[in-house]
Amino acid sequence: MATKPPQGDPVQDAPKVAERKRTAAGLPAIGHTLRMAHQQMGVRRTALTLLSVNQKDGFDCPGCAWPEPEHRHRAEFCENGAKAVAEEATLRRVTPEFFAAHPVSDLARRSGYWLGQQGRLTHPMYLPEGADHYEPVSWERAFDIVAEELTALSSPDEAVFYTSGRTSNEAAFLYQLFARKLGTNNLPDCSNMCHESSGSALSETIGVGKGSVLLEDLYRADLIVVAGQNPGTNHPRMLSALEKAKANGARVVSVNPLPEAGLERFKNPQTPKGLTAGTALTDLFLQIRIGGDQALFRLLNKLILDTPGAVDEEFVREHTHGFEEFAQAARAADWKSTLAATGLAREDVERFLRLVLDSERIVVCWAMGLTQHKHSVPMIREIVNFLLLRGNIGRPGAGVCPVRGHSNVQGDRTMGIFERPAPAFLDALEREFGFAPPREHGYDVVRAIRALRDGEAKVFFAMGGNFVSASPDTEVTEAAMRRARLTVHVSTKLNRSHVVTGARALVLPTLGRTERDLQAGGEQCVTVEDSMGMVHASRGRLEPASPHLLSEPAIVCRLARRVLGAEDDVPWEEFEKDYAAVRDRIARVVPGFEDFNARVARPGGFALPHAPRDERRFPTATGKANFTAAPVEYPHLPEGRLLLQTLRSHDQYNTTVYGLDDRYRGIRNGRRVVLVNPDDARELKLADGSYVDLVSEWKDGVERRAPGFRVVHYPTARGCAAAYYPETNVLVPLDATADVSNTPASKSVVVRLEQSATD
Repeated sequence: MATKPPQGDPVQDAPKVAERKRTAAGLPAIGHTLRMAHQQMGVRRTALTLLSVNQKDGFDCPGCAWPEPEHRHRAEFCENGAKAVAEEATLRRVTPEFFAAHPVSDLARRSGYWLGQQGRLTHPMYLPEGADHYEPVSWERAFDIVAEELTALSSPDEAVFYTSGRTSNEAAFLYQLFARKLGTNNLPDCSNMCHESSGSALSETIGVGKGSVLLEDLYRADLIVVAGQNPGTNHPRMLSALEKAKANGARVVSVNPLPEAGLERFKNPQTPKGLTAGTALTDLFLQIRIGGDQALFRLLNKLILDTPGAVDEEFVREHTHGFEEFAQAARAADWKSTLAATGLAREDVERFLRLVLDSERIVVCWAMGLTQHKHSVPMIREIVNFLLLRGNIGRPGAGVCPVRGHSNVQGDRTMGIFERPAPAFLDALEREFGFAPPREHGYDVVRAIRALRDGEAKVFFAMGGNFVSASPDTEVTEAAMRRARLTVHVSTKLNRSHVVTGARALVLPTLGRTERDLQAGGEQCVTVEDSMGMVHASRGRLEPASPHLLSEPAIVCRLARRVLGAEDDVPWEEFEKDYAAVRDRIARVVPGFEDFNARVARPGGFALPHAPRDERRFPTATGKANFTAAPVEYPHLPEGRLLLQTLRSHDQYNTTVYGLDDRYRGIRNGRRVVLVNPDDARELKLADGSYVDLVSEWKDGVERRAPGFRVVHYPTARGCAAAYYPETNVLVPLDATADVSNTPASKSVVVRLEQSATD
């Protein structure tokens, strides 16, 4: 039997702190997985569900986007994937009776953890203007309400259509088609807040805004660099890929401001060795100062240029552009400024160089630790420079590997969820559906919040996600949402975005990835694209949590019919009945999806084409891979301040909080902690266990405060601190964003620590 949800919010004012772990997974992960799965699903449902995760005839994990190997274990999931599945397949339910008992004003005072623990939404719910209780509403009336508000707008650009990375390819394609038929490109998505910097940098330099490697490339690499990423918590199945690469002779360099257990030693629970000794993964740990990665790779590039025979001159000559300008900039790098920017010792950089020069095939992996800074785009461009110098793009065992954090976030972008669509995509859409899509660029996440704040957007529609908790500058974001005429959220579970509403609000419950999707045309499957461009089918196995749920494609199709009217010639009803009809249209619009239905029916699916990887062809403006030569940047700290990065706990997936522990970092029973280097803490007179308010400082002079954080002395890089989001999103200014990509700069926030009134 599953356990009941918590009645009251757990007290988190006294987190417990123990020694951090130096190994990941193993028996503790098995125990923790089974315990949390049993709490949500019970024994029988746990077995039925987890054995279908990531199987070729099963459903895709709703967690991270790490790809599945060709030969899969019977238990092809990780601890955090199992938590994600358990939360979706839970037996707990949020019914109309729940909403009758809990006014919105009460729910708004609850933690995100408490809200999420209540269970699955069962009915469409409506919050009328001026009301404090959601009330049940029919689907027909819900669509009428959305139609009323959309048709009342003076322009389609007053509507915002947000997408979370969980949305399937089919739903995403239909969603963008509806928005563009309505007349807007306001299609922000969670990529705007995570890997937009990667896409911006890679599109310019190699011509494709995605990674260039497959799993097999990691297995064949001589050297794997993991920068700004914590796979042990955020992408745990990546650890088994690193383990296999190590067995094949690869070396691993970890570049991160914090030591992370998953990159120190991995105890693979699938093997006898993993349950005992495990595998040491990192050969060299570079504890870099936050934001110093561009400086590090710029100096490495100088040292490679200065080493006779180190540059792949044939590759550079035949396949690249801009080398001379880049080389001139790289040769100007110097040790003194680089060591100041990175906080590294010279001998560690020299050791890194030796590993590079001894390696023919190099893969660089990264995540949010590189993408959420003001200078993230030039930082990633510098990594591309590093790989281009030695010909490490477009050959087996080498390339760029931005590791996506949500199950289909990459697929959604491929399907056209983008506020700045390529003209070729819009041309194909126009040919296929016979209408003129809007050409003017729409709002990304930050611009959407500004538009809501300024009254320029009046309807906010979210396909999944938890927009309020995921976005920066929490107080500004929440005030902006409350200015909307209507907020709509298509969701499986309750979250904070449902209680920070416009004048009117709808919560529309949808099928989860784990559930059977039965339409008039029979049982349906959906498809997803993983972090390495592999597309495969996903088929739920469980009965839906409620008979009142609709699938995401069905919601979009019915809404489109109601808003666009019977005269619209898109066959929305046919698309709802049979998703294969949607895939036929995708095949004619999106390159690489030709013969989509037949190819996705094959076990394991198919790989999308990637010109740099497959042909060493670079579809850039120059027709070649582009070296770049941006000035080196890194954050500068005023005296007495620290540089804060926001991060996840181990009991967390994006904004979903599964529990109040961070097992690997030694934190229990609380999330309001700030990790501070002991030497910095002594200089700032901050005792371990004392309580502080975190106050961010930015050029607008606005005080942004996160109160009541317990100081934890922790081996962070000097001058750097870390704390969990979404609790610290309040500290990230809305306008503090990355150049080019406009991604919130959540990984380099200047803060001062003030003694808390609660201490």
